[in-house]
Amino acid sequence: MTRTLAAIPKYIVTALIVFAMINLLVGVVLRYVVGGITDYFDLDPVPFTWVEEVGEMSLAWLTLLGAAIGIRSRAHFTLQVFAHKLSPAAQRRIHWFNHVLIMVIGGLTAFYGYRLCVLNLTTRTPGLELSLAWLYGSAVVGGVLIVLYGLSMIIAPPPETETVH
Repeated sequence: MTRTLAAIPKYIVTALIVFAMINLLVGVVLRYVVGGITDYFDLDPVPFTWVEEVGEMSLAWLTLLGAAIGIRSRAHFTLQVFAHKLSPAAQRRIHWFNHVLIMVIGGLTAFYGYRLCVLNLTTRTPGLELSLAWLYGSAVVGGVLIVLYGLSMIIAPPPETETVH
Protein backbone atom coordinates (compact mmCIF):
# COMPACT_ATOMS: atom_id res chain seq x y z
CA MET A 1 0.00 0.00 0.00
CA THR A 2 2.71 2.50 0.93
CA ARG A 3 4.67 1.60 -2.21
CA THR A 4 1.59 2.43 -4.30
CA LEU A 5 1.10 5.73 -2.48
CA ALA A 6 4.77 6.60 -2.96
CA ALA A 7 4.47 5.89 -6.69
CA ILE A 8 1.56 8.32 -7.23
CA PRO A 9 3.78 11.45 -7.45
CA LYS A 10 6.02 9.64 -9.94
CA TYR A 11 3.03 8.82 -12.14
CA ILE A 12 1.81 12.40 -11.90
CA VAL A 13 5.24 13.75 -12.88
CA THR A 14 5.42 11.33 -15.80
CA ALA A 15 1.98 12.43 -16.99
CA LEU A 16 2.97 16.09 -16.57
CA ILE A 17 6.09 15.59 -18.69
CA VAL A 18 4.04 14.03 -21.49
CA PHE A 19 1.40 16.75 -21.13
CA ALA A 20 4.04 19.52 -21.23
CA MET A 21 5.61 18.06 -24.38
CA ILE A 22 2.23 17.85 -26.10
CA ASN A 23 1.48 21.40 -24.97
CA LEU A 24 4.76 22.64 -26.47
CA LEU A 25 4.02 20.81 -29.73
CA VAL A 26 0.54 22.36 -29.88
CA GLY A 27 2.08 25.78 -29.25
CA VAL A 28 4.56 25.35 -32.11
CA VAL A 29 1.82 24.17 -34.49
CA LEU A 30 -0.47 27.05 -33.50
CA ARG A 31 2.26 29.63 -33.81
CA TYR A 32 3.97 28.57 -37.02
CA VAL A 33 1.47 26.47 -38.95
CA VAL A 34 -1.93 27.87 -38.00
CA GLY A 35 -0.50 31.37 -37.63
CA GLY A 36 1.04 31.15 -41.10
CA ILE A 37 -2.21 29.90 -42.62
CA THR A 38 -4.30 32.64 -40.98
CA ASP A 39 -1.80 35.27 -42.14
CA TYR A 40 -1.72 33.91 -45.70
CA PHE A 41 -5.52 33.83 -46.05
CA ASP A 42 -5.97 37.06 -44.04
CA LEU A 43 -8.14 35.35 -41.43
CA ASP A 44 -8.59 36.26 -37.79
CA PRO A 45 -5.61 34.96 -35.79
CA VAL A 46 -6.09 31.94 -33.53
CA PRO A 47 -5.27 32.91 -29.94
CA PHE A 48 -2.67 30.71 -28.29
CA THR A 49 -1.73 32.66 -25.17
CA TRP A 50 -3.10 29.77 -23.13
CA VAL A 51 -0.17 27.59 -24.25
CA GLU A 52 2.26 29.68 -22.20
CA GLU A 53 0.02 29.53 -19.14
CA VAL A 54 -0.34 25.76 -19.36
CA GLY A 55 3.43 25.43 -19.80
CA GLU A 56 4.13 27.65 -16.80
CA MET A 57 1.79 25.69 -14.56
CA SER A 58 3.15 22.36 -15.79
CA LEU A 59 6.71 23.50 -15.10
CA ALA A 60 5.86 24.68 -11.59
CA TRP A 61 4.18 21.37 -10.71
CA LEU A 62 6.96 19.34 -12.35
CA THR A 63 9.64 21.22 -10.45
CA LEU A 64 8.16 20.93 -6.99
CA LEU A 65 6.88 17.37 -7.29
CA GLY A 66 10.18 16.36 -8.88
CA ALA A 67 12.14 17.95 -6.04
CA ALA A 68 10.17 15.92 -3.50
CA ILE A 69 10.65 12.72 -5.48
CA GLY A 70 14.38 13.47 -5.72
CA ILE A 71 14.62 13.73 -1.94
CA ARG A 72 13.00 10.37 -1.34
CA SER A 73 15.01 8.59 -4.03
CA ARG A 74 18.28 10.31 -3.04
CA ALA A 75 18.67 11.60 -6.58
CA HIS A 76 19.84 15.09 -5.59
CA PHE A 77 23.49 16.00 -5.91
CA THR A 78 25.56 15.51 -2.77
CA LEU A 79 29.20 16.28 -2.20
CA GLN A 80 31.03 13.78 -0.01
CA VAL A 81 34.16 15.66 0.98
CA PHE A 82 34.39 15.36 4.71
CA ALA A 83 31.48 13.41 6.18
CA HIS A 84 32.50 10.01 4.85
CA LYS A 85 35.64 10.18 7.02
CA LEU A 86 33.64 10.57 10.22
CA SER A 87 32.33 7.81 12.44
CA PRO A 88 29.03 6.14 11.46
CA ALA A 89 27.30 7.86 14.40
CA ALA A 90 28.49 11.30 13.22
CA GLN A 91 27.42 10.45 9.67
CA ARG A 92 23.92 9.57 10.95
CA ARG A 93 23.72 12.89 12.82
CA ILE A 94 24.76 14.80 9.70
CA HIS A 95 22.20 12.82 7.67
CA TRP A 96 19.53 13.67 10.24
CA PHE A 97 20.53 17.36 10.33
CA ASN A 98 20.47 17.62 6.51
CA HIS A 99 17.00 16.17 6.33
CA VAL A 100 15.75 18.43 9.10
CA LEU A 101 16.99 21.38 7.03
CA ILE A 102 15.25 19.93 3.97
CA MET A 103 12.05 19.62 5.99
CA VAL A 104 12.32 23.23 7.18
CA ILE A 105 12.71 24.44 3.60
CA GLY A 106 9.79 22.25 2.50
CA GLY A 107 7.68 23.62 5.34
CA LEU A 108 8.53 27.21 4.42
CA THR A 109 7.71 26.46 0.79
CA ALA A 110 4.34 25.00 1.75
CA PHE A 111 3.57 27.83 4.18
CA TYR A 112 4.37 30.66 1.78
CA GLY A 113 2.81 28.76 -1.12
CA TYR A 114 -0.40 28.56 0.89
CA ARG A 115 -0.25 32.28 1.64
CA LEU A 116 0.23 32.98 -2.07
CA CYS A 117 -2.72 30.72 -2.87
CA VAL A 118 -4.96 32.63 -0.50
CA LEU A 119 -3.67 35.99 -1.73
CA ASN A 120 -4.17 35.13 -5.41
CA LEU A 121 -7.34 33.07 -5.12
CA THR A 122 -9.40 35.60 -7.06
CA THR A 123 -6.66 36.61 -9.51
CA ARG A 124 -7.17 34.99 -12.90
CA THR A 125 -4.77 34.13 -15.69
CA PRO A 126 -5.37 36.17 -18.85
CA GLY A 127 -5.73 33.29 -21.31
CA LEU A 128 -7.51 30.48 -19.49
CA GLU A 129 -9.13 32.53 -16.73
CA LEU A 130 -7.85 30.04 -14.13
CA SER A 131 -7.19 31.08 -10.57
CA LEU A 132 -3.51 31.68 -9.84
CA ALA A 133 -4.03 29.51 -6.78
CA TRP A 134 -3.56 26.54 -9.14
CA LEU A 135 -0.06 27.78 -9.91
CA TYR A 136 0.88 28.41 -6.28
CA GLY A 137 -0.78 25.19 -5.17
CA SER A 138 2.26 23.43 -6.58
CA ALA A 139 4.35 25.00 -3.81
CA VAL A 140 1.91 23.77 -1.17
CA VAL A 141 1.76 20.20 -2.45
CA GLY A 142 5.49 20.06 -3.24
CA GLY A 143 6.42 21.57 0.13
CA VAL A 144 4.25 19.11 2.05
CA LEU A 145 5.73 16.21 0.09
CA ILE A 146 9.25 17.51 0.77
CA VAL A 147 8.47 17.58 4.50
CA LEU A 148 6.97 14.08 4.42
CA TYR A 149 9.78 12.61 2.34
CA GLY A 150 12.40 14.35 4.47
CA LEU A 151 10.79 12.88 7.57
CA SER A 152 10.68 9.44 5.96
CA MET A 153 14.40 9.70 5.21
CA ILE A 154 15.03 10.28 8.92
CA ILE A 155 12.68 7.59 10.21
CA ALA A 156 13.20 4.86 7.62
CA PRO A 157 15.74 5.72 4.94
CA PRO A 158 15.96 3.37 1.98
CA PRO A 159 18.99 1.10 2.11
CA GLU A 160 22.15 2.48 0.51
CA THR A 161 22.21 -0.47 -1.87
CA GLU A 162 18.77 0.37 -3.29
CA THR A 163 19.05 1.45 -6.90
CA VAL A 164 17.95 4.96 -7.76
CA HIS A 165 15.65 5.22 -10.79
